[in-house]
Amino acid sequence: MSESSIWWLLAGGAVALELVTGTFYLLMLAVGMIAGALAAHLGAPVMVQIVVSAVVGGGAVVAWHFKRSQDPKPAAANANRDVQMDIGETVHVAQWNDDATASVKYRGAQWTVELADRQSAPQPGLFRVRQLNGNRLVVDKA
Repeated sequence: MSESSIWWLLAGGAVALELVTGTFYLLMLAVGMIAGALAAHLGAPVMVQIVVSAVVGGGAVVAWHFKRSQDPKPAAANANRDVQMDIGETVHVAQWNDDATASVKYRGAQWTVELADRQSAPQPGLFRVRQLNGNRLVVDKA
C-alpha cells in the first residue's frame, strides 16, 4: 500500500471519529493528514510528510482554538434567547406591588414579574423580558 493511501485512510478515520464524537478539532487534524497525503503524492520522504502533517494539522488546531477564544461568550442560560423563548418578549403590567413585583397574564398563565432595575419606581406599561429567575420574569421598560 502506498504512503499516500495510508494518509488518506488516516484522514478518513479521523473524520469518522469526529462524526462519532462531535469534536471539530479532529477535522483540523484530518486536514493535516490530507496535507501529509498531498506531500506523499508529491514524492516527499516520510519524515517530510509527517512534519507537513503535524505543522498543518497542529496549526489548524491552534488557529481554530484562537478563533473560538475570540468569539463572544453566550449569555447565561436564564438570559439566552436560544435557550428561553420568553427573552425579548413583551408583557403588559397593569399594577406593581410595593416589592417591585407584579402578576401578569402571559402565554395563558399567571406569571410573577420582577423589575430588573430596582432603583427606579415602577410604572405600569409595556415591559420586555430580560431573563428568567426561576419561575419569575425579570423585565425592563420596553
